[in-house]
Amino acid sequence: MTGSFRFEYTPGTIAYGRESVATMGEELAQQGIDRALLVTGSTVGSTPSVMDPVRAGIGDRLAGVFAETTPEKRLATALDGVEQLRAIDADALVCLGGGSSLDVATVMSVLAVDDRPRETIRTEFLDTGTVSVPDAELPPVFAVPTTLAGADLSIAAGLTADRGNRAPIHGGVFDERLMPDALVYDPALIETTPHEILCASAMNGFDKGLESLYARNRTPITDATATRGLALLAEGLPRLGSGAHDNSLHDAIVGTILVQYGVSRNTGSTLSLIHAFGHGISRGYDIQQGTAHAIIAPHALELLFDQVDGRREEIAAALGAGAGDDPATAVVNAVTDIRDSLGLPARLRSIPDLSREELTMVANAVITDGLLGNTPEGFDPTESEIEAVLESAW
Repeated sequence: MTGSFRFEYTPGTIAYGRESVATMGEELAQQGIDRALLVTGSTVGSTPSVMDPVRAGIGDRLAGVFAETTPEKRLATALDGVEQLRAIDADALVCLGGGSSLDVATVMSVLAVDDRPRETIRTEFLDTGTVSVPDAELPPVFAVPTTLAGADLSIAAGLTADRGNRAPIHGGVFDERLMPDALVYDPALIETTPHEILCASAMNGFDKGLESLYARNRTPITDATATRGLALLAEGLPRLGSGAHDNSLHDAIVGTILVQYGVSRNTGSTLSLIHAFGHGISRGYDIQQGTAHAIIAPHALELLFDQVDGRREEIAAALGAGAGDDPATAVVNAVTDIRDSLGLPARLRSIPDLSREELTMVANAVITDGLLGNTPEGFDPTESEIEAVLESAW
């Protein structure tokens, strides 16, 4: 990063606080929304402790519920959701759950103003890995996260499409209009998420803060939010891992909000090395992306620090790690300790459907991931070096 920078960023309204979901109706009213479709997964959609307060918060502006999102974030699911959106004449979407529900709802907002036949849209995605965003006003999206993955303040949405017996196509949609109009972070809802899922998602959010500090397109603004966010997460995540909530959940949620602030902008993203590894490991295998991050992050950071400075001293300071004369080791140890405190796996061999022979294929997916372009100047690993990192994590 040179002495000059440009930071263009327009996040949605952020509301945080216990039982803050009760204000959802007010958030919708402020933007003139009369009929909202609630988008979520089947598990959350059948959990009264989550659904009841959300329904009550939205009130008479709730026009319907689409509880069919899945971790695969399928294009077909988004297309089905748009059919319901149109059938009930909804003018906004409220997504409830993790990143999968948010991504599907976001894609639904794009498809809602796309009059092309389903098969035409599917063909475009299979050919290009994306869906065109029409030059039209999109239905607004309101987010109620129940995990700590930090995928909420984003202008991108991941997507997949099945191809029968062949591997699915992975892609996504990217446009500055995809930023949620408002986000409500309610600890009372987030603490209903199963402990293992919450801890895995927290590792995903945590790594966004690490990457924002060493990404080549970082800014002093993202430095500030990532540094404060990492400090909160370093305090809160070990307590969260022990099963405690209260202040630890506060630190985890607010830390997650801060580390993702400015990560996703129309000039690019600060996601880089760890997320590239996470994509390569989690796509096609039975593992949550946050869990993949937990396994690979210490090893990926060792590779980073072996080739470039990676702002190791700044990261060590943010984590409160006693850097001494070896800040790189201090960072790796601190990240490992946080991973272990969350009770997450430490070895790739724990992934049930991943064989050691497939690491070469995973390495190829990592080295070709576009997020590697966000790594620091001078960092230029070979595919064999990427595979060596995977071997060390095996």
